[in-house]
Amino acid sequence: MLKVLDSAVPVACWSCSIGHNDSTLFCPHCSKIQPPPGGDFFSVFGLAPRLNLDLPALEHEFHRLSRKLHPDRFARALENEKQWSLADTALLNDAYRTLKNPLSRTEYLLKLLGAEIGESAAADGKDRKDPSKVPADLLEEVFDLNMQLEEMRMARRMGEEDPALMAGLSEAKARFTALLAAVDHDLRAEWKLWDEGDDSARQAAQKRMVALLDRRRYLSNLVRDVTETLGA
Repeated sequence: MLKVLDSAVPVACWSCSIGHNDSTLFCPHCSKIQPPPGGDFFSVFGLAPRLNLDLPALEHEFHRLSRKLHPDRFARALENEKQWSLADTALLNDAYRTLKNPLSRTEYLLKLLGAEIGESAAADGKDRKDPSKVPADLLEEVFDLNMQLEEMRMARRMGEEDPALMAGLSEAKARFTALLAAVDHDLRAEWKLWDEGDDSARQAAQKRMVALLDRRRYLSNLVRDVTETLGA
């Protein structure tokens, strides 16, 4: 079951004027649709911010709310209710899309907490060639990989194939894919610490998760570059 939160600052329903939770999509008293609420994506589903979620329950609630918000239900409603139906549906979709994915959920929560998560350099792969961005334990492997990638690209430009080089890149891809899986395992361990820990434990887990996400992003770029080069 999803946990319903009580709003610290209730707002008055536009229809019945009774105060209610300011994160709800429908008034609990008169059941009228409400304008898009403030708060975060977790509150859209009545959830406290946490990383381990009951995904079947989240999906069930998503479909339940989607049916209630469907524009066809508001064909004869007031104009403001029609507009809120569309806006609330868009908010619900964004919230569900973010929370159902473990990585986007983790990044979203960390950003809510004020964490800075590197994106721009990682997004275009520039960090792969910047030595200062390479995880210390991967320096030698990344150096070798970059050399192999350049050799493969040069061979391709010359219309040549190098089976040994392709085999080496395939091995590197498998190696970095395994490291990605290890990062995901470590992230899930941090979820439990954050969800169940005190403030001190949560702050420590938050820092480790930021570092793990940065490492994961870097590894993902490596795997992507090798995959694109092998498939060229």
